[in-house]
Amino acid sequence: MAIFNRDSDDEVARGARAVVVHAETHNGDRRDSDARLEEARGLALAIGIDVRAAQAFRVRDRKPATLFGSGQVDQIATLARQEEAELIIVDNSLSPVQQSNLEKSCEAKVIDRTGLILEIFGERAATNEGRLQVELAHLDYQAGRLVRSWTHLERQRGGFGFLGGPGETQIEADRRMIRDRMAKIRKELDQVTRTRGLHRARRQRAPWPVIALVGYTNAGKSTLFNRMTGADVMAEDLLFATLDPTMRQIALPGLDKAILSDTVGFVSDLPTQLIAAFRATLEEVLSADLIVHVRDIAHPDSDAQRDDVLDVLGELGVAGEAALDRREGEADAPPILEAWNKLDLLSEDDAALARETASRRDDVVILSALTGEGVDMLQRTISDRMTRGAKVYGLRIPISDGATVAWLHEHGEVLSTLVEGEESRIDVRLSDAAFARYSKRSEG
Repeated sequence: MAIFNRDSDDEVARGARAVVVHAETHNGDRRDSDARLEEARGLALAIGIDVRAAQAFRVRDRKPATLFGSGQVDQIATLARQEEAELIIVDNSLSPVQQSNLEKSCEAKVIDRTGLILEIFGERAATNEGRLQVELAHLDYQAGRLVRSWTHLERQRGGFGFLGGPGETQIEADRRMIRDRMAKIRKELDQVTRTRGLHRARRQRAPWPVIALVGYTNAGKSTLFNRMTGADVMAEDLLFATLDPTMRQIALPGLDKAILSDTVGFVSDLPTQLIAAFRATLEEVLSADLIVHVRDIAHPDSDAQRDDVLDVLGELGVAGEAALDRREGEADAPPILEAWNKLDLLSEDDAALARETASRRDDVVILSALTGEGVDMLQRTISDRMTRGAKVYGLRIPISDGATVAWLHEHGEVLSTLVEGEESRIDVRLSDAAFARYSKRSEG
């Protein structure tokens, strides 16, 4: 997907020269400006943009017309001319009016952070579902920008003769086409949601535990996924290397089978359009038995990245007050285990400190997905979590139901078996999750 300036028919292709600017607004941003600029560089690199320069500007009051002050706009325009930049990337959210005014003042194409992330997602979507989700988010984003996006706003169709009124303008036609397309995509995604729900129900009846990997983009989720499953999921040093979720069967200590899910990475200020469009995908996390939050412990903003991930999980009802509401409702939110990744990038002193800190917590495992160090410990910890709180149940199973007996041996610890007539009395130790799955299996 190319970046369009809809004031012309030109596209900004891979290799386009760009400058990145960021407005420091002191609105509670958890990162310093250097970290924000570096991340914005990474986002641009993810779609092959050639970033020539990056600069932060302190903005006391957001200007409704341009975000930046007039003097700062002049500096941005000068910077773009000096670097011969075709594109200005503003690492903030811009209103349609701000975007239009900056383009006019700087005489260059302008996209904001939301537009940039949407472009990355558009390029990376590999499945039909992913493409539909990105298109829906993109159309939602464009719908509010039609006022500034099109130049062919002259009357398109008039009434016949003197009748029929002034006719439909091009912008009205464009808006109608976008609404119609969005409605069609939503219907298709509703079907995807229903299909995913059926798949989740099937997994919960058959069952094996489901472990979902979540984390900030480029935290190493796919590398860890490949290490644990032997799969070959794309794992590169790029933001949003993984977009479409992947599931694989794995074996864990004490658990013959489990399902590991690699999900899309999160990022600060993730566009609300994307959260809405990808809700069907992200809700896979809700059905997991355990969430493994993969963190890049070597990143200077690791704590801020953690908070951003928890914010998105909170919107899904997995963390924060929403999770508490769920726990008071019909279902518990899955527990979260932190995997502190990229141990290999820490200095000896920092690695020692990280190990000491992790040793004092029962919800943290420190590791390097790249070298494999600590991955065995993560697998044992996951297995312990899956079987924590196991209870002994006395079950009566028809002796003809060999499949259920095999299932109990596979998912629990069978302590004794006593045949009584046409039934077997089986004492088995099961985790709460395994017993819930057994109950659903029995009902099915």
